[in-house]
Amino acid sequence: MPLAEKILAELRRVIGDENVLIAPEDLIPYSFDGTAAMQQMPGCVVFARTTEQVASILRLANDTKTPIVTRGSGTGLSGGSLPSPDCIVLCTVKMDKILELDRANLTMLVQPGVTTLQVADAASNAGLFYPPDPGSMKISTIGGNVAENSGGLRGLKYGVTRNYVMGMEVVLPSGEVLWTGNKCVKDVAGYSLKDLFIGSEGTLGIVTRVLLRLIPKPQAKKTMVASFAQMDRAADAVSAIIAAQIIPCTLEFLDRMTIHCVEDYAKIGLPLDCEALLLMETDGHPAAVAEEAAQMERICRDKGCLELRVAKDDTEAAKLASARRAAFSALARVSPTTILEDATVPRSELAKMIRFVEAVAKKYNLRIGTFGHMGDGNLHPTFLTDERNKEEMRRVEEAFKEIFDEAIRLGGTITGEHGVGLAKKSFLPKFAGDAQMRVMRELRRALDPNGILNPGKMFD
Repeated sequence: MPLAEKILAELRRVIGDENVLIAPEDLIPYSFDGTAAMQQMPGCVVFARTTEQVASILRLANDTKTPIVTRGSGTGLSGGSLPSPDCIVLCTVKMDKILELDRANLTMLVQPGVTTLQVADAASNAGLFYPPDPGSMKISTIGGNVAENSGGLRGLKYGVTRNYVMGMEVVLPSGEVLWTGNKCVKDVAGYSLKDLFIGSEGTLGIVTRVLLRLIPKPQAKKTMVASFAQMDRAADAVSAIIAAQIIPCTLEFLDRMTIHCVEDYAKIGLPLDCEALLLMETDGHPAAVAEEAAQMERICRDKGCLELRVAKDDTEAAKLASARRAAFSALARVSPTTILEDATVPRSELAKMIRFVEAVAKKYNLRIGTFGHMGDGNLHPTFLTDERNKEEMRRVEEAFKEIFDEAIRLGGTITGEHGVGLAKKSFLPKFAGDAQMRVMRELRRALDPNGILNPGKMFD
């Protein structure tokens, strides 16, 4: 049923009429996120600006048992911010202030609507560094990054969002405001509640402030691209780099289809006569960077790379790095529907997993371009399809099942950085097992007994 007029009237009273959208044409942009082939109209969309407003909205939703879905920029790729039928979509993009940059403690306090790029730029302007860099960092928000525990190209060396959250303010479904964490480097008092909320996909509470950890900015960086005739040789090069105790800040790969799509799209000058391309970046002290770059170049040549190109300056480095960052956009031009996934396996199993994806594509007669984070085993098989073709979409679903089953069999996971949301919740029980599913359900019931927060996401 549509939202009752008394609920809408109370929402308008709390946040103002201009911050409540109910017209169908206004709701359409909020009826989907970055996930392909998923759409659901909400009951209304509201824009909060303060923690107090979020708390008031949650109290209203809890009292009336109205479902509420939190949304940032809507860049998610697992259906995590897809509305529930007739729900309230609480959009946090107007909570967009950087509240504090503390150079003495290397922290930054931000509201959830601040974009990842704004955080990175503010840190850089202060001579500091915020490493997480999801592919959508220009528009993705910190609130969404925390909700999904987002990763990025620098995850191999620097980790994911969880590694840079020192504290946060969360509004619970009851409207109670909770602060967890602080600026202390060490703190083992009680449960680490912030880690419970990170990656919870908006099912346990709504994040309204985040205390981020910053680190010193690397003094130097070197970027290079190597091409290989076989994916296995690229994987061998990656294994040898890690075995040499080199941890690059970026160690990415593109397969043949992705290389051709990127070159057609961005005209970077990529080699087209290869099966795999490695993008490698090392950063840190200038002497260490020079030594590591030389070692990686030597390893790639020893493993039979066809060509190796070293960026001469920052401009060329950015151009080479854009080959990887443009991968999704380049592939998305090929077909009406682009479905980007992120199965993850141990590094040692990555070449085997890539071959399996290729075999699945042939088995189901599908076009799949694969790229991703070879350094940490996170690959992104990207299906180029058409959601209007029901028979083809059925084959896509069957291919997904086989890919995720194989990832689990190889000791991997169904998602390395995109989250579970709606898209992968049917795969979660097989991955997590009965005991883990029971604990997660009990935690969710304890914090949200009325089940109002992001219902239907992750698990029922």
